[in-house]
Amino acid sequence: MKDNNLQTNLTIKLNQKLYDFSEPMIMGIINVTPDSFYEGSRVQNEKIFLEKLAKWQQQGVNIIDLGAISTRPNANLQDSNEELNRLIPFLKLALMHFPEMAISIDTFRSDVAKEALDMGAHLINDVYANRFDGQMMDVIAEYNVPYVLMHSRGDASDMNEMTDYKNIVSDVIKELQISLTQLREKGVKDVIIDPGFGFAKTIEQNYTLLNNLSDLNILECPILVGVSRKSMLYKPLKKQPNEVLHATTALNLLALSKGASILRVHDVNEAKDMVEISKLLNRD
Repeated sequence: MKDNNLQTNLTIKLNQKLYDFSEPMIMGIINVTPDSFYEGSRVQNEKIFLEKLAKWQQQGVNIIDLGAISTRPNANLQDSNEELNRLIPFLKLALMHFPEMAISIDTFRSDVAKEALDMGAHLINDVYANRFDGQMMDVIAEYNVPYVLMHSRGDASDMNEMTDYKNIVSDVIKELQISLTQLREKGVKDVIIDPGFGFAKTIEQNYTLLNNLSDLNILECPILVGVSRKSMLYKPLKKQPNEVLHATTALNLLALSKGASILRVHDVNEAKDMVEISKLLNRD
């Protein structure tokens, strides 16, 4: 089951630690929003938030991805003030009570990223890859922090109408390469690639992209995969997001076999199990 094109020599510095991806990392999703697509990811109570972080720490999470604005199709993108008002109290709690945890901020706004990095956040996860806010790459370069460069087109209002590709795999690679080159020119070294499952892609395109995930190794960056409970799972199964944990687990294992370095998930314990199983499958 091991893909011969997997990369093993990538490294990234995160929260003063150097990770070499000899073992894939788990990124746990927490949304301090009222409208993210999966209700189980939403947390708006500080006590529950801290309990969740403590549980995930015990289960072996590597990164917490903290988001204060939903980017699902047709979501209300609000404004920076609303996003910051939601984000800051929870970011303070995470940094205070779990200083050893790596904290990612899921935002597409440079002013939100800057505020979070000033507070001590360690990574920025930008679903719009600098397209929404042309200052994001400059902030990443200034703070010299890792950056998740995700492929997408359009925004929450129109991305479902922007699925016209000549070849989904090569087009995604080409479009990521353009942004990656811009980052390199600004001196940004630690870049993580995310193919952007569910963003400006049909269900069929998502699966084609996942089946050919190892092709993205040509970009020479760690690959993040976020398929957890998404519509590419629950729509073909005619189920709801809360009913597709098993399907998520199956795709996560496939992603690991294709070279994923990071799994972005709602369910840390199950993802950690997949990492352990993938290590057995990938033994020489």
